Amino acid sequence: MTALAAPKLAARNRLECFALYALFQGVPLYSSVVLMMKLVAASEIVGERYGATIFIVLAAAFHGLAMIWLAPKFPRFFQHNNAPAFGDATLSFTGKVSRWLAEPKTAVELLTNVMLMSVLAIGVASIR
Repeated sequence: MTALAAPKLAARNRLECFALYALFQGVPLYSSVVLMMKLVAASEIVGERYGATIFIVLAAAFHGLAMIWLAPKFPRFFQHNNAPAFGDATLSFTGKVSRWLAEPKTAVELLTNVMLMSVLAIGVASIR
């Protein structure tokens, strides 16, 4: 019975890792990209109905999948985006988030995202 439980735990850990990378790194990054596209009036993607939402969801999903697969293989290349706590199988979902938030670089990353999105939102709102 333990042989059957191990793959399920590994699959659940990969799903949690994917969700954390997609939500906490992918969504803010690609939301900023959409705001930049709106700022420069790139209507090919963001001009269509739900185009921005579809772009953010697909790009964040690809980001999450790529980080799960590539970050452990190339840690030096992904050193700024890699969050080893997300892949730690010994932690619960909330434990992974808590450990990630306790890292010093996370505060800088979150502050940078908030400032960038605020400036872009002001720019987009002032144009139209």
